Amino acid sequence: MSFRCFLALVPLVPAVFGATYNLADSIIGPQFLTKFSLQAIPDPTNGRVNYVDAATASAQNLTFASADRFIARADFNAVLSASGPGRNSFRLQSNALYGNGVQIFSINHMPEGCGTWPAVWSYAEPWPTPGEIDIVEGVNNQAPNQAALHTTPGCTMPATRDMTATATFNDCNTNVNGNSGCTALFTSSPRSFGPPFNTNGGGWFAVERTSQFIKIWFWERTDPNVPVGVRDGNSDVNTDNWGTPTALFPNTSCDIASHFADHHIIINLTFCGDWAGSVYPGTSGCPSTCVDFVNNNPAAFANAYFDFSFIKIYA
Repeated sequence: MSFRCFLALVPLVPAVFGATYNLADSIIGPQFLTKFSLQAIPDPTNGRVNYVDAATASAQNLTFASADRFIARADFNAVLSASGPGRNSFRLQSNALYGNGVQIFSINHMPEGCGTWPAVWSYAEPWPTPGEIDIVEGVNNQAPNQAALHTTPGCTMPATRDMTATATFNDCNTNVNGNSGCTALFTSSPRSFGPPFNTNGGGWFAVERTSQFIKIWFWERTDPNVPVGVRDGNSDVNTDNWGTPTALFPNTSCDIASHFADHHIIINLTFCGDWAGSVYPGTSGCPSTCVDFVNNNPAAFANAYFDFSFIKIYA
């Protein structure tokens, strides 16, 4: 085979090098309450949840902040009526939109419990035209974490790529595979979600967005190799020093620039619904039905909360 023929048969894969980014926004402690808004909206994923407004969240102590920590939690006191609204919880949306650059999330604790479906993600309306990036997501205490992209048609991922996660679905189109998106399961990081994440003191998730790729990293709290800039939320970070990403979504068969626009960051906790509810019957150790369990066992959600140290945005 001639060299020319070889080149014709092998697609050129664009380089995916890192870069240095400068701090553009910092969200710590009380700033979560000024740079995010609580959305008291019906749950788009049909969960057994009642997203409350800021006044209700404050009155019921579902959101609170110290100088350097922010907590957002679900109610863990009320027994619910089967005919009434779902369990009070939170859906926070950043007031600002963020595009290409880096986002770092220092999370000490995430919601856990049967029936829970916590997530940290980003998107914009009208969904799914501007795309969706799921950074932290899982259900019913089932580690590890799963990252995903959701898009309009025409965005797929190669089955094999340079990442430590395991590719599970590779078509990002929301209209196929039950809107699973193109997913990456953090099999190399068993303490990236749920109780294992919490008992280990949490960790850091980071996202780098460019027109060439979307990368997501995870470092657990006890990892001695976490980059100093990530650990401390420095004024600048260099992603060249971060090593192989946990999840990589390149533009080899997806025009990232046309499928993803500037996004709001979302932090939310729902219960049951389209994912947690649909897989609940097969979840080991979870009793009853999902809705009955959420209705009747408020004390089971004492650990259903997020605890953030910071979110840092770099451009």
